[in-house]
Amino acid sequence: MSQDQAPSPRDWIGRTETSSDQITGNLARRIAATLGQAAPEPGSALPELWHWAYFQEPVDAAGLGADGHPARGGFLPPADRRNRMWAGGRLAFHRPLVVGEDATRHSTILSVQEKAGRTGSLLFVTVRHDYEQRGGLAVREEQDIVYREPSPPRTADPEPVPQAGWSETIVPTSTMLFRYSAVTFNGHRIHYDWPYATDEEGYAGLVVHGPLIATLLVGAFVRAHPSLRPTHFSYRGVRPLIAPTPFEAAGRMADEGVARVWAGNAQGAIQRGELRYEQR
Repeated sequence: MSQDQAPSPRDWIGRTETSSDQITGNLARRIAATLGQAAPEPGSALPELWHWAYFQEPVDAAGLGADGHPARGGFLPPADRRNRMWAGGRLAFHRPLVVGEDATRHSTILSVQEKAGRTGSLLFVTVRHDYEQRGGLAVREEQDIVYREPSPPRTADPEPVPQAGWSETIVPTSTMLFRYSAVTFNGHRIHYDWPYATDEEGYAGLVVHGPLIATLLVGAFVRAHPSLRPTHFSYRGVRPLIAPTPFEAAGRMADEGVARVWAGNAQGAIQRGELRYEQR
């Protein structure tokens, strides 16, 4: 690339970043209060997907973009005039992270792809995160981020949700959204800034976090099947959910060792996933 040539987003493939954190009990209690669940004790396992509240590097206000996220062009590639969405991901749970101990996250940008979507051009970025503790790998994750051109958000999914084997009804209040943004240090304004979410990004209201929905899906599975341990989880967002619209965190068993899970309501699926498990 010449000195006067603008960098391509694909130039970010292979970039790495390392972050260290302690899986503190104080933060775990705040996550538990946000989700309405019991807090894990020091020395016990951190529940699945709660690790998203850790390893969040603080960025000064001057380093933030207009959407509240860190300005693009640092670890993640530039994507000017596009809205950011957490599209989905895949995780392998090798062993639990332990509350009260130090851990490290190693991140690598695996791919950057431009695709044509129903609503315009989409830039997909896949990042791998390896979470290590006690000298070994605890969780391996591939996270899919999509940057889309401004367009009307999808409001319904025509495919009906399946018959559930278990289900929990959740009402995602604005307080829950604000507290989840706080515990995950997520500054994206679509989750707490109504004028920005509606006027700038075209949503009908505050948007429920995709990671929050995924966390509630896995939690519902674990509560319905306490003798089973998730080993793998893959999920993808289908459409945005606007608070405080209720939804079901539901699922049903499929093949041996496999469960289908979804978040949905009368307007169809919000998020779909597959969960693999074993006996504890």
